[in-house]
Amino acid sequence: MLLELSIRHLAVIEHVELHCKRGFHVLTGETGAGKSIIIDALSLIAGGRSSTDLVRYGSDKAAIEALFQIASDHPVWGVVERIGIEPGEDEHLIIRREITAAGKSTSRVNGHLVNLATLKEIGEWLVNIHGQHEHQSLFKIEEHIRWLDLFGESRILPVKREYQQAFDAYQAVRRQVRELQETSKQALQMLDLYRFQVEEIRSAKLKAGEDEALGDEKRKLANAERLYQNASDAYDLLYGGKGLDAVSKAVQKLQDIAQLDTAKLGPLVEQVQSAFYQLEDAAYQVRDYREEIEFDPVRLDFIEQRLDTISSLRRKYGENVAEILAHADKIERELDLIENKDEKLQQLQKEEAKARETVDRLADKLTVERMAVAEELAGEIVSELRGLHMERTQFKVNFAPHEGERRKLTREGGDLVEFLISANPGEPLRSLSKIASGGEISRVMLALKSIFARVDRIPVLVFDEVDTGVSGRAAQAIAEKMSKLADACQVFSITHLPQVACMADVHYLIHKRVDGNRTYTNIDDLNETGRIHELARMLGGVEVTDKTLQHAQEMLGLANDKKARMV
Repeated sequence: MLLELSIRHLAVIEHVELHCKRGFHVLTGETGAGKSIIIDALSLIAGGRSSTDLVRYGSDKAAIEALFQIASDHPVWGVVERIGIEPGEDEHLIIRREITAAGKSTSRVNGHLVNLATLKEIGEWLVNIHGQHEHQSLFKIEEHIRWLDLFGESRILPVKREYQQAFDAYQAVRRQVRELQETSKQALQMLDLYRFQVEEIRSAKLKAGEDEALGDEKRKLANAERLYQNASDAYDLLYGGKGLDAVSKAVQKLQDIAQLDTAKLGPLVEQVQSAFYQLEDAAYQVRDYREEIEFDPVRLDFIEQRLDTISSLRRKYGENVAEILAHADKIERELDLIENKDEKLQQLQKEEAKARETVDRLADKLTVERMAVAEELAGEIVSELRGLHMERTQFKVNFAPHEGERRKLTREGGDLVEFLISANPGEPLRSLSKIASGGEISRVMLALKSIFARVDRIPVLVFDEVDTGVSGRAAQAIAEKMSKLADACQVFSITHLPQVACMADVHYLIHKRVDGNRTYTNIDDLNETGRIHELARMLGGVEVTDKTLQHAQEMLGLANDKKARMV
């Protein structure tokens, strides 16, 4: 749910803060008071488009910050974690959006900068805003199949997963068939070149790491004389000259006098002795190294020729022996594919046909499940609409026929689904998007939202004057439906109808004041007395009388009784 909403320097708002609660919230006020700015703020938090016109005149930037408390198992946390943001242990999600007067927009989620696309992806899981003439996902035909699957998730999802696995396998085989068919002509032209390259590389009998090993050996052979001379000189200096002999004599002298001052000279004797043994061992190692040095001009000539061969292959096929061998492996596979193309193509085409049979069978199975769920969904929607005084409405989940013998399959299946409705007797079923009456749109939308609020898990639902054009019993029905809908999610509604406002759990009054030459919008969280006065204003217009106050108090009392019975 939305816990807090802070708005600074947005349009005529200087600074307002909303501390929200659970349940049904209404926002009322005179026309032009700034009610729609609250909706604009929530839209910006959900990733909506910004505009410099939204920044308050004279301010550098507008800032909106929203604090949500979201259950740990809510899908939005998956989106948040995917972009590298750790979810908080308190299940709080803080979104901040800033818009500068220069037109720059920045967004942060729990303090981390995110781009607008990411913010929109997160926002779609948090806030759903619906206006009277605004087409939400429920009114987009391409979204209907997703909503149907969501409604019947327990039945449809297992079959859908099985279908999608088969569909992915089918697509993989299809790609192999197309690639083999598309590359066959070009590959035949490359056949001789591939054969030459394989023969050239394989005849060299390369070994991985051979170029590095031969390079090291070449350096040693090419410098054998220098290595031998310097090793000999070092050995002579260490062993044959005054090196070890001098150190040995120094040890004897120290041992002689150490008897007179053991405390100080004893450790020193051990240190010099250790140095003597280390020098002796080093001298023997230098001698052994010298004896291993080879003078082999024939081997050196062979290595130089071998490195020339490798260098020639490197210029053609790779930076080192490993890359050259990898290239040979690759073109050998290409050769095998070309030389056995017809056989492989026939095998793949058989696999493709078999995979298509599996996909078709599972697509039919998925359609059967969807049609069964569609009947249940249509029945629930009709039931909801009866409660909204649309008793004779017909609703159908239509499965459009596919042209041609073989229907087009996608990863969603082979079904073209569309929600159809007839709001009045004698009228044919038509697309939801073609409903003409604003009142009908409002009630159909409320019916759908009431059903899908149980499955889409969006915590904040906003209605922007969706009750326009509705009055009487229909207005009361809408009010009751919104109140009931608030059991499943947090509902906000901008309304001019007292029938709707009196059913709210929280009532905000938006009003303007002028101070000097500046206009300010304020928001008041009304107590019971404030609600009665606001309802009286909505009932009676500009002048609030004792009768309108009495009527308002009676409306609020009846609404409270109604809500108590609805629990």
